[in-house]
Amino acid sequence: MHLRAKIYSWGGAEEVTGSKHFLRVDNQLIMVDCGAFQGHRAEAEEKNRNWSFDADKVDSLILTHAHYDHCGLLPLLKKKGFEGNIYSTPATRDLANLIMMDSAHIQAKDIEYLKKKALKKGEVFDKQPLYTERDVLECLEHFITISYHRPFIVSENVSAQFYDAGHILGSAITVFNINKNAKDLRIAFSGDLGRKNLPILRDPEPIPKVDYLVMESTYGNRLHDPIESATDQLADVVRQTVERRGKIIIPAFAVERTQELVYILHLLNDKGRIPNIPVYVDSPMATNATSIFRVHQECYDEEIRQAFIDHHKNPFGFNELTYVVSTEDSKRLNTLKESAIIISASGMCESGRILHHLANNVEDPRNTVLIVGFMAQNTLGRRILEKHQEVKIFRELHTLRANVVVLNTFSAHADYNDILEYVSALDSDRLKKIFLVHGEPEAQSNLKRKLEEKGYSTSIVKYGQTYQL
Repeated sequence: MHLRAKIYSWGGAEEVTGSKHFLRVDNQLIMVDCGAFQGHRAEAEEKNRNWSFDADKVDSLILTHAHYDHCGLLPLLKKKGFEGNIYSTPATRDLANLIMMDSAHIQAKDIEYLKKKALKKGEVFDKQPLYTERDVLECLEHFITISYHRPFIVSENVSAQFYDAGHILGSAITVFNINKNAKDLRIAFSGDLGRKNLPILRDPEPIPKVDYLVMESTYGNRLHDPIESATDQLADVVRQTVERRGKIIIPAFAVERTQELVYILHLLNDKGRIPNIPVYVDSPMATNATSIFRVHQECYDEEIRQAFIDHHKNPFGFNELTYVVSTEDSKRLNTLKESAIIISASGMCESGRILHHLANNVEDPRNTVLIVGFMAQNTLGRRILEKHQEVKIFRELHTLRANVVVLNTFSAHADYNDILEYVSALDSDRLKKIFLVHGEPEAQSNLKRKLEEKGYSTSIVKYGQTYQL
């Protein structure tokens, strides 16, 4: 019998969110990630609820990392009939638990609000959340955690191994090895690929020789500033805003980006390079995520070990820093008169406490909104990044008078030079084709051209289209 394998995607194809990729080997169906779509509310709602595949036909799942657009619909997969194993690194499992629970809580609150609103209008409202906290707990029972470099059996004739992707805590490049009748086929899924020299984390690891590579392309048309300049740029933004007696509002992902910012602000504060102003992390999830970061020191790079861990210092805590948990304390931040740094979620400004801080601060020209991460199309964060004259927050229009500063140095995604460098380290004699996923069309077409100029056969994965290996 011949070895038969194919891949296809029902999410994260010619788009950035909603990653759902599939590897079929004979009669075994392996899924890589089960992420939520983000963007236009109606479109995201439709895609998140109604799937083009049967969950109960999926035999096993690999979770590359714990960002919401990669793990956010795992409880719904279970709810729809999935009964297999979910394989991830230990840190990914802990962070995914946090993110899925947070999502379930937000959904419950949203439904409660919409029901009250419908009741006042005398309307019937029977919509249910995608999943509940109980669904999350049932999903977590399917997790099997595997450390980096430890081979494990996924299904008959298929084994896999995790390598550090350097993107967020616990993120993994997954290398599948299919061995049948003395035939051998090796396929790698990058998940989201990180960058060299990021704070806290190790660099993306090289992987063994592969036949096929499924590669993310989020920043396939962009180059980041050197990560080394992040500290200088952040210090400049803080000093200039304080001179105007303004506040710095930072929408940040609760996982990874918040911890990076706190780490760098700690270094700047220790060296006296920024004024002594209060720093608030206003996100219960970010506070909990930071606790998980402190537990999983096996993911740290050598720099953070030498600077903090070996000296028994907490890299995520210093005198000016306050973690805000209660709603009452969060509301008090809106009455601040003096300069301060407020870091809050969500990173794309689609939900959470950041919306209140933006509503209260975007109209003041003394303030700075600091963009430090990717903003997907059709999100509030993208509209602020593009400096729209007016932005809608809580269904009310606000004039955007605050300074908007974009620091792409903080991006945890590889840019196109990073990807070209990473791919060039692979054995091109064995590498037959690269498949591009997780990117907007313009980014993907540019990266495809760059890779093909280097001699790599490259395809952009289309939604629902099958590719024979």
